[in-house]
Amino acid sequence: MKVLKDTILSESTYSAEVDAPIGKIDIADWLLTVSEAEYQRCCVPDHVSCGLTKSDDGQQMMINVEMIGTGLVVQHYVAEEMTPTYCRMNSISDVFTAAGRTQVNVIWELRAEGIEDGRTRYSNSVTAHPTDAFMDFIKEHGIAYEDAAAARQSAGGDHNRRETPFFAASIARKALAKA
Repeated sequence: MKVLKDTILSESTYSAEVDAPIGKIDIADWLLTVSEAEYQRCCVPDHVSCGLTKSDDGQQMMINVEMIGTGLVVQHYVAEEMTPTYCRMNSISDVFTAAGRTQVNVIWELRAEGIEDGRTRYSNSVTAHPTDAFMDFIKEHGIAYEDAAAARQSAGGDHNRRETPFFAASIARKALAKA
């Protein structure tokens, strides 16, 4: 599968501030321990399930299942970088639509930065790149790339906007629960 990394299908970044000091925040730990129920609460009704497994080469992998617009998306996130304040996750994601199945490449970046008064700003960035399978899929279905990108931007941006404050609050609760 070829990823068209120079082509952006959609991208969005949203931020939320929380009452937790940056020194207690650990996004990597949160990603590796978030329960399915907590993940589901972070974007009702879109978030369906999540879990952890390993890739064929032994890397930690987070599987997220969610609805984005009208597509059911199964994300296979492998960590490219995982620290307490920054995680970069990379997925070849399966997208199931009424017209069939395709794949996109999704880069999910989670960031935390300390701000005034012991608070933290959490930022959630999602960038999707088309794959050759995606390009074949839209061609087979007579969909112009611009229309597919606009639909993905609208649905993905709306989803990210809604989940970001809940992710921030969940990460902060975990941080503040530590002794």
